Amino acid sequence: MGNRTNLAELNETSPEIIVKKQNILTKFKTSYGPGILAVLTWLGAGDLVTSSVAGSDYGYSLMWILAVSLLLRYLVVNIIARFQLCNNEGITIFEGYGRLHPFFAYFLFIYALIMGHLFNAYMIKGAGAVLSTILNINQPFIGSLIVVALVLLLIGRNIYNTIEGVMKLLLALMTLAFLFLAVQTSPDVSQIIKGTIGFSIPKDQGVYGAMLVAISIIGAVAGSISNFVHPYFMKEKGWTKPSHLKVQRKDLLFAIVVCIIINLAIWIVGAEILKPNGIHVETIDDLAQALQISLGNIGWLIFYFGVFAVLFASIVGKSTGFPRLILDAFYVINKERRDKYEGQYNNDPMFKWTMLFVLVTPLIWSIPGLPGFIALTLGVNALNIIGFPIIAIGILILTNKKSLMGQYKNNWFENITLSLAAVLAIWSAIQLGISYF
Repeated sequence: MGNRTNLAELNETSPEIIVKKQNILTKFKTSYGPGILAVLTWLGAGDLVTSSVAGSDYGYSLMWILAVSLLLRYLVVNIIARFQLCNNEGITIFEGYGRLHPFFAYFLFIYALIMGHLFNAYMIKGAGAVLSTILNINQPFIGSLIVVALVLLLIGRNIYNTIEGVMKLLLALMTLAFLFLAVQTSPDVSQIIKGTIGFSIPKDQGVYGAMLVAISIIGAVAGSISNFVHPYFMKEKGWTKPSHLKVQRKDLLFAIVVCIIINLAIWIVGAEILKPNGIHVETIDDLAQALQISLGNIGWLIFYFGVFAVLFASIVGKSTGFPRLILDAFYVINKERRDKYEGQYNNDPMFKWTMLFVLVTPLIWSIPGLPGFIALTLGVNALNIIGFPIIAIGILILTNKKSLMGQYKNNWFENITLSLAAVLAIWSAIQLGISYF
């Protein structure tokens, strides 16, 4: 009888256990979401290339740049998100810029158009090179044409949800492989700490100058205009009020922690595997050697399919996300068009034409003879820093307007950080000009 009673009790309590598990999962899905989508948008070839090049050429000496950039990303995106949630007029950040001065709207429209083209330029070039290797056709330009054709065929179709799931699985597999290798190498923690608090630029070595790599890291992480996509994901999640501020902060912090872990793993692999073997990352094949050396042919397959997944997902994200940014800025300039289509991007023919521009025109960079994938990635992310001072100054002014933000305006720490970020961006742009022009 005792055994029967225990079995009955077990049968009665099991549903409660299941419910608790479901509640935990439900709570996670409710509390986190936009941040994960932001990570998938942020983490593209820029992070993969800049972290691996920095690690393979300079060890951990530039690690402080990554630490500062990730801190700035959290602060900047958090401020943008707070503006979206808490301004008392319910306007978007781009509408706020437009109210400051028409210059900001025109600048953001042109800047988003150019950077949307350039971001996809190196991603399409990289995806074409990877696909060419996987298919063993040795024709990267043909690979790029296939990639663009696939994106055009799949965007907006139900089948893409299934393909996106496969891409995320491949991305997760590659991420786990980098994490495994990073732990397996037993990295020198003292050197990582030293590099994180070093605050110095080493002498040039390897293929790419230390200043170019440093500025590329800042541009890829802190100064990226992709940081503006986060409010779109919040809106889709239904986070639109000040009451969502707390969960938004937790979600964003979780996203930044994920970024730290992935970037650190890639950096360690570059410093502990590529650098000791004298491998400098000049092509995508050089980066593949890290996994191939340690994991053999399986590592080769994981890397190439994983990188293709990263690039393909990023191309789709940029090709659908940047047209929103571009139209948002254009609607500030042309309010009549916004009213005509009631702010609904999908109803505006300009959205499709903008998407085609962002997706198709970058193919010119895949023509043989133009800069390679690694060089193009570093160059574009370095150029990305040029627009950050104007963006930071605009955010600084907007989020300190008490008439607009009330109790949610910036605190002194945020104001100092944004000011220093703008100064850092101006200094980086000047150094870039001195070094390469």
